[in-house]
Formats: sequence, structure tokens, C-alpha cells
Amino acid sequence: MELRNIALSDLTIATVNVRHARKAPDVSDILPSIRSRGVLQPLLVRPQGKLFEIIAGRRRYFAAIKVAEEQGIPIVEVLLPCAVAADGSDVDAMEASLIENVARAPMDELEEYEAFAKLIKQGRSVAEIAKTFGLTDRYVKQRLALANLQGAIKDAYRAGRIEAEDLQLLATATRRQQKEWVTAFQVENDLDNDGESAPRGHQLKQWLFGAEQIATSAALFPLGDYKGDLIADLFGDVSYFADLDQFWALQNAAIARLKDELVAKGWKVTVLEKGTRFQAWRYDEADLDDGGEVFIEVRGDGVSETHQGYRAEQDIRPSRDGKDVQKEAPRPELTKAAENYLALHRHAIVRAELLAKPGVALRLAVAHMIVGSPLWSVKPEPQRADKEAIAETVSASPAQAAFEAEQLAVLQLLHLEKSYYGSVTRGNGDAFAAATIFAQLLTLNDEAVLRVIALVMAESLAAGSPLVEAAGLVVKPDVAQWWKMDDTFLDLLKDRTAINALLAELAGKAVADANVSEPGKVQKRIIRDCLNGEGRERVEGAFVPRYMAFPIGHYDGEKSLSLASACEIVNPLFTGP
Repeated sequence: MELRNIALSDLTIATVNVRHARKAPDVSDILPSIRSRGVLQPLLVRPQGKLFEIIAGRRRYFAAIKVAEEQGIPIVEVLLPCAVAADGSDVDAMEASLIENVARAPMDELEEYEAFAKLIKQGRSVAEIAKTFGLTDRYVKQRLALANLQGAIKDAYRAGRIEAEDLQLLATATRRQQKEWVTAFQVENDLDNDGESAPRGHQLKQWLFGAEQIATSAALFPLGDYKGDLIADLFGDVSYFADLDQFWALQNAAIARLKDELVAKGWKVTVLEKGTRFQAWRYDEADLDDGGEVFIEVRGDGVSETHQGYRAEQDIRPSRDGKDVQKEAPRPELTKAAENYLALHRHAIVRAELLAKPGVALRLAVAHMIVGSPLWSVKPEPQRADKEAIAETVSASPAQAAFEAEQLAVLQLLHLEKSYYGSVTRGNGDAFAAATIFAQLLTLNDEAVLRVIALVMAESLAAGSPLVEAAGLVVKPDVAQWWKMDDTFLDLLKDRTAINALLAELAGKAVADANVSEPGKVQKRIIRDCLNGEGRERVEGAFVPRYMAFPIGHYDGEKSLSLASACEIVNPLFTGP
């Protein structure tokens, strides 16, 4: 290049200058130094006929004009230092202008886009542009993506009405979304107030991608298993799942597999309900051999985190000598109300079955006479329900109806009115009344007497007692004949592990795994759908959960179940070794 002084009047802005055709730039930052010392940094120019075109140095050029005007000096007399370049191609000049401007006054996103677009039009590739300016291919592509923006959006950015972040987000929007945004923006302008009708910033991101955004980085499953669309964020290096239902089905299945793998290694694993944070401060760190457990935390944004080797503080209690450790009783699997529901329904089923088995009832009565029981005063079972809903389901059950019909028949057989309790059993200790009933029984044959004994035994059988379970093991009731799962029972279920296991038993492990982190109410709704055939295949035949089977079973061996404990006591007596 040739260095020389050129009159201000002989200079003009080159059309390849990246800032060509824009309004006069802001030169307030360099004006003081040019007033005092003049232009020290040479302008980059090239010959163009009798004039010289400014390739780089446009701001210095305008600052020099302003100083000349202030001082009243004709521009023909003002000389500026210039580096005269060879008269090369427009592409070379454009690159030189862009390098100069990037290195000095920062160009905004639209200016860079327009410059890169000119180079592309002149035959430069994205890779060549990136290499020339020390940028990444992605950066260049991001700027070129602004070509898809509607003119109104570009104008809004140039006017300072939206930020660079908004510009980049709108570049990822569809044409329809851009049109909707521009319409809202125009309404905002028409209102002429300080409010904003068109979304910006975080609200704009939510408007474009949805309120719940789950990044592909959150997936525990191979992305190839996902068959839905992905929403790419060109400017944020992130992509999102468009089909959240499909994501959660795959994610829950992956969480279930992870749980199975950890259980196979001996860990006790708890999958927390979606959105529930793991509170590490409530736990002590512990190895597997020391009772440590694993907690899988599932966040609303799809991210899951495995907390391995933690033991609840309440599970350990130092002994007095400070050496041994004692474990507290396991946490109940069911609520008290749920167990009450089970106890009353199981009791009703067993005593209803006893009505058809008087020989068994007689022997059970003898056991009551010899050993006694909480009710052998003699008093009828009061059937106290913890909730009104439980009382209603027992009252409406087929087992209860069958029992009450037989109760009325025995009263007629003995020529008795209902007692204070509404039962055949009196329990008042009135000897004359007992003698009167005895005399009446003497007039009855053995079959009738056994019928009465069966009814009285069934009346005085204590709900929730081991003898209910023992009788059930012997009579082997057809539970499905007397009971079916109802909404009251499902509403009383609170333990998510038990609910998920029940769902697996009813609808299959795949369905249960796909909903393992869903709230209990969601899983119970699926159970109802399977039972009723609403939106899902109806379960064929009568379904009897482990809670209502004889012997009783439960779904989480780590937790207590009073009725199961009672059954375990008597099981060996009736099921053999």
C-alpha cells in the first residue's frame, strides 16, 4: 500500500463499505481527539477515477468533516492520512472493510448479516467467511439466518424497539409466528403507550417454544427412540422436544429401567413424584451395607438426578451406649383409613361366607367360647368406619346385603325383635332373656340351631382380627362374588409405590413403568380406566388385588401392613409347612 495525504474533498464512501448508505454515524466518542490532534490513523482507500473511495475509516471521515465545518475550513484544504490500496476486486475491498469495522466499532447483528450476505452473493462460502474473520461456521450461519426475518422485525430492531436476543429468537420462528408477532407489535404501536403487546425476552421464548421446555440433554433414553419433532434453537445451541407426552413416556420407561438395575444390585430405590425435590439435609450418607438407599429425583424440566447412598435420619437411633443402632418400625404402607376399609370389607366377606358353612361356624363359636375374643361378651361387631364413604361402601356391598337378609330370617326363627344394636346378639347379660332364647332353640332341629349359631358367630366376629383371616383361609371365599374395586378404595390409597405396583398388576409392567414418576392420582385414574374400559382395554374377568386375597398380600415388603401381620400369624396353622 502507498501512504499519502488526500484532500477531504477528494474522498467518498465506497459502495462496498459495510456501513455504506446508512445515516451519518455517531462520532461523539472520537470527535474530541480529532479536534485536538487531527486524524492520526490512516483511512483505507482505493482509487476510483479522480476520487478515492473509503473502504474503511468512515467514522474518521465524518468526524473530520464536522471539525472542518466547526472551524470554517474548506474541505479542499483539509488533508487526511490515507493508505491507498491497489484497485482490487469488490470482494477483497468488502473483506477489508468488514475486518476494519469488526476490529473497531462493533457491528450489530443486522449489519453483520448484511455484510456476510454480500460476500455470499459475491461467491464466498460460509467456511471461507468464517476462516477469514476468525469466526465459527455456526456464527456465520446464525447471522445469515436473519435473512428469514420480516422487514418489520428488522425495522423494529434498527429503531431500538427490540433487543438482539429478541431478533435472534424471532429468526427461529415460523412465518406464521413472525406474522402474529408483527401484528401484535403494530397494535402496540397503534396504542402509543408504554405497554408491550408483543412478547419479548423470556416471554417471547415461552411463546415460541411453549411454557414447558424440555431440552434433549435431559433424555435418559437414546434420542433415536423418540419419533416426534425437535425444536432447534439456532442461537442457543439447544434443541427441545416438541411432543412432551412421548418424551415423558420414554423418560419414565428409562427411569423404571434404571430403578430395576439398582434394585438388582441390592439397593432400595424410591422414585420421587415429578417436581418433588430431594432434600439431602434430611438424610445421612450411608453405604448399601449400612442401609443406604437410592432416591431418583425427576424435575419438571425433564432432568432426573440419582441420589445414591442416603438413609433417612429417623431410620437410625443410637442406643444408650452410643454403639449399637436400632431401627424404628417401618413406615405403614397404607393409611389407617385404608386399612380400616380393607378390614371391614374382608370381615363382611368372611362372615357372609360363614352363612353357608354352619359346621365351620360352630367350631369357630367353640373357639370363641373357650379362648374368648374382644367381642365375646357377647357383643356384635359394630362395623365402625373411619369415614362416611367407607360405611356407605360396606352398607351397599353384596356381602352385607346377604348377611342382613339372613339376620332378619333368624330373628323370625327365634321370634325376636331386633336388639338395641339391631342384631340377634343381645350382650346385655339378661339371664331370663337367655333362658327364653334357649327354650326356643330346644324346639329347633340341629340344622336350625346351627343356622342360628352361624349367624351369631358371624355377628360377633371382630373385624380386622386374626380369626377373620383364619376363617378366610379355611372357607376360601370367592372375593369377586362379594366385592369389586371401587372409587372409595382407590381414594384411600396414598402410597405411590403400592399404587404403581397395583397398576402393573392390573395393566402390565409397561404401563406402570411409563407412569412411574406420575402423581398417584394420575396412576389411579389409569386404574379406573382399565377397570371401566374407558380409553383403555377393559380388564377381563374380576380383578382382585392382593389386599383382598386370602391370604392377604401387599405391594411393598419394606412397609408394614397390620392385616398382613395378622394373617402371617395364623397362616402356618392352616396352610401347612
